[in-house]
Amino acid sequence: MTRILITGSADGIGRQTAQTLLDQSHDVVLHARTRGRASAVGLDGLGSDVVVGDLADADQVRDIANQLRQLAPVDVVIHNAGVIDGPSLLAVNVVAPYLLTTDLPTPSRWIALSSSMHRGGRTTVDGLDWSTSTGTSYSDTKLLVTTLAAAIARRWDDVIVSAVDPGWVRSRMGGASAPVSIEQGAATQTWLAVSDSPEATMSGRYWRDRRTEAPHPATHDSHLQQALLTALEQHTGSALPG
Repeated sequence: MTRILITGSADGIGRQTAQTLLDQSHDVVLHARTRGRASAVGLDGLGSDVVVGDLADADQVRDIANQLRQLAPVDVVIHNAGVIDGPSLLAVNVVAPYLLTTDLPTPSRWIALSSSMHRGGRTTVDGLDWSTSTGTSYSDTKLLVTTLAAAIARRWDDVIVSAVDPGWVRSRMGGASAPVSIEQGAATQTWLAVSDSPEATMSGRYWRDRRTEAPHPATHDSHLQQALLTALEQHTGSALPG
């Protein structure tokens, strides 16, 4: 049995990922933005534990990490939560995964949700407004979180790091006309979280439909990786270990 944290597991892909892993008898730590949200969607009693906090607020992200430190350690973290627009784009899609990485014990597997749209993102951290996301697109944030995954894979040899494109999923974010079902959208990260197959244990890969793909070449640029880590450290005051 593997213990797995899934951010943004109140609905959508995160909820489906959690349910599938629970059905496989794994120990799942669920996350919701507020306690009221957790209760309203029935998270209490679904997994072993529920942590609460708004990923748009760095102080609340640190509090989520503190809540987790009071519980049994997790083996796998799936950074599923994301927003598609608005002032919290950078905070939720990039800063929160970084802070949960710096503020928690190192897991054995680290998985972040990317998007095919990352290929249209800007390949620089210059001029980013980390506080308001002014001038930042969803594509920009997905390129950055994919770069963050590559940077962590380069730094941590003993952690299996993956970035996953779930596809355009019929969810609250993707809309009813999206071609990919919730079940299909959750399948790859569910498999990567627990599978011992040789393919699933390869670190530093970008995945879609349980197959590896080549991400934007900039994500493997060591200079961009270091610039991103430096910018995040300066913004948050927290450094990535290792």
